Amino acid sequence: MEESTTFDGQPGHVGEPIKLGVVTVSDRASSGHYEDEGGPAILGFFEAAIASPWQAHYRCVPDEMDDIEAALRELVDDYGCSVVVTTGGTGPALRDITPEATERVCDRLLPGFGEQMRAISLAFVPTAILSRQVGGLRGESLIFNLPGRPKAIRETIDEIWKAVPYCIDLTGGPYMDMRDDVCRAFRPKSAARR
Repeated sequence: MEESTTFDGQPGHVGEPIKLGVVTVSDRASSGHYEDEGGPAILGFFEAAIASPWQAHYRCVPDEMDDIEAALRELVDDYGCSVVVTTGGTGPALRDITPEATERVCDRLLPGFGEQMRAISLAFVPTAILSRQVGGLRGESLIFNLPGRPKAIRETIDEIWKAVPYCIDLTGGPYMDMRDDVCRAFRPKSAARR
């Protein structure tokens, strides 16, 4: 997969593409010993669910604090991504440090992301209580962690993303239209389109 891939939303939408970041955290995938499946699963969701024009920047890094932090900072600070989603490295294993790296680059945490993802996953597997996913803000950008397996990614992102467009509205980011048949974003009736 290329580091930076551009996709367009439905015809008829105008404006600059919304910039999104995807970071796969995996020693094996980053070294080429394993094909990344998590990053493509996230990109597949974007392609299916987001109606607005968007552009994704993809990184695959090892389970190293400096590498994870650098990728998150680059995607937010240098590329201007409104949302950065990570996959992998959220369990209890010693090398699972994605939540710590995320917390270190965020200015403010949004505990509801991790709480809701664990609640969703518990409906499928009892080991969801071992997940340590977090979400937070770096400036105006939202960063949150997803599980590593494609099935678990889709189980959680389909639900979690319903709150993402309004979060980006509140932080001053671009307005994001969704395809309601895939993911109906929630916005209060008082939230007029900018």
